[in-house]
Amino acid sequence: MAGPAAPPSRSVLVAGAARGIGLATARRLAADGHRVTATWHVSEPADDAGGAEDRSITWRRCDVTDPASVQAVVDEARADGHPFDVVVANAALVRDRMVSRMTEADFRAVIDVNLRGSFHLARAALSDMARARWGRVVFVGSVGGSYGLGGQASYSASKAGLLGLARSLAREVGPRGVTVNVVAPGPIDTELIAGMSTSLRERWKGLTPAERMGRPAEVAGAIAFLASEPAGAITGAVIPVDGGFLA
Repeated sequence: MAGPAAPPSRSVLVAGAARGIGLATARRLAADGHRVTATWHVSEPADDAGGAEDRSITWRRCDVTDPASVQAVVDEARADGHPFDVVVANAALVRDRMVSRMTEADFRAVIDVNLRGSFHLARAALSDMARARWGRVVFVGSVGGSYGLGGQASYSASKAGLLGLARSLAREVGPRGVTVNVVAPGPIDTELIAGMSTSLRERWKGLTPAERMGRPAEVAGAIAFLASEPAGAITGAVIPVDGGFLA
């Protein structure tokens, strides 16, 4: 007797995949058998990216704040006969400081990457998904979008905005078989966290019931599920991967 059919291979775009959560997500979706295009802009991919385990990942440089740059990546996939079925918007910028010291340029830069960039990615790919009557958009948010982190007004505002964007898009494209969701990581063991002081890392752990940092692969697992067939009834949702931070 034949076993269950393998899930279909999809064409996937992971933006902001040079390291951390983005790289873990690109690798997880490639391991699941999908055709993955991963993008970077300022920071080149991590030294171990592109190794033997990443042979099925295609790397492209892309500035998510530039609609033309995003459209070029989407158009290339379409021209190759593999328009994107799944888009993971993970590109992010952090410029933390108290509001009294935050410049207009700092605030605008964070919003441009984290919120406008996610909008550009979704807008460029949604027409193909709607035409195929199947698609998955996953925005990588943050617990900061709900919790409100001191010294992170721009970052928290940008991540909170992703929820409104996701829920509006979910209503627009839901009838076409497309889902739009937000994954909200808590403290995750990435280079950003590693650069914090020991006292600040311990404070983050103290606020987390699991009493540990999450791992990029754990966030990637949640994203992989939302990108899958069984997640078709989940849309307009926020999925925390936070060790209970928001509990």
